[in-house]
Amino acid sequence: MQKIYDCGFTRENNWFRYRAAAIIIEDGCVLFAGNEREDYFYSIGGGVHMGESAEDAVLREVFEETGVHYEIDHLAVIHENFFNENTGTLKGMNCHEICFYFVMKQRGSQELHSNSYTRFGDKENMHWIPIDELDQYKAFPSFLKAYLNSEHSGIEHIVTDERTQGLT
Repeated sequence: MQKIYDCGFTRENNWFRYRAAAIIIEDGCVLFAGNEREDYFYSIGGGVHMGESAEDAVLREVFEETGVHYEIDHLAVIHENFFNENTGTLKGMNCHEICFYFVMKQRGSQELHSNSYTRFGDKENMHWIPIDELDQYKAFPSFLKAYLNSEHSGIEHIVTDERTQGLT
């Protein structure tokens, strides 16, 4: 069996990842994942494997996390994300992530068949968060509420720099 590698690397305290993620909306809610290890919610998606397209990666990740075969509607956002981690699995790391966000076609149902686990073995739980309440949650990407409440045409390039000074 061939070993699968995500497009990313770690060098000293620097971490980089190429990711594909989904924006899944049903009944005025957007789907996020969470787990017991982290204190925040995160978008559905994950690392793109070597030799895999972003489209194939998002379809694979969405199915792995939700247990549902969603279809891609369109590529919506290319997100460059810079951040430092003070807690969690990336504690002490200078992080740089490039993510392609795809809007998925609505199914008309919030029913999922999730049985997903993180790479550390933590059970992932899916959460439908009302878009108009998104600012009440610690949820990433942080640009998503503003994005979901505005009109768009074409693919947007968004750069988020949440780096902090003085890592502990």
